[in-house]
Amino acid sequence: MLAFHLAMDRTALDAWGNPEDIGAVTVAGPIAVSGKILFGSLDSPVSGGLYAATQGQYRVTYPFDEHATLLEGELALTDEDRGVTEVYGPGDSWIIARGTTVLWDIRSAAIRKSYLAVSLSV
Repeated sequence: MLAFHLAMDRTALDAWGNPEDIGAVTVAGPIAVSGKILFGSLDSPVSGGLYAATQGQYRVTYPFDEHATLLEGELALTDEDRGVTEVYGPGDSWIIARGTTVLWDIRSAAIRKSYLAVSLSV
């Protein structure tokens, strides 16, 4: 079992570069992204772990389905296909379907989330 709590110790994350290094496009930055895969791997049909990014904006079309919970920071996610924006704070969660284009607007100095990514075709 992997537990993620708002008050948990902040596990050190690995530097993943910038949004372009994870298949996204920086809109306003610079942005640094980091993470740690704690379940599965990049090649697994299901994986999960922690992800963090610094303040700025980037756009990404999701290559997988994702459930995530924000652990710290504030961000707005805009589903560009539907034109809907939601603002999230610590403890808030979302589900994003594969193929959805999302604008990430990181409003705090940084954010950190736990996530579960599913690459399976159902």
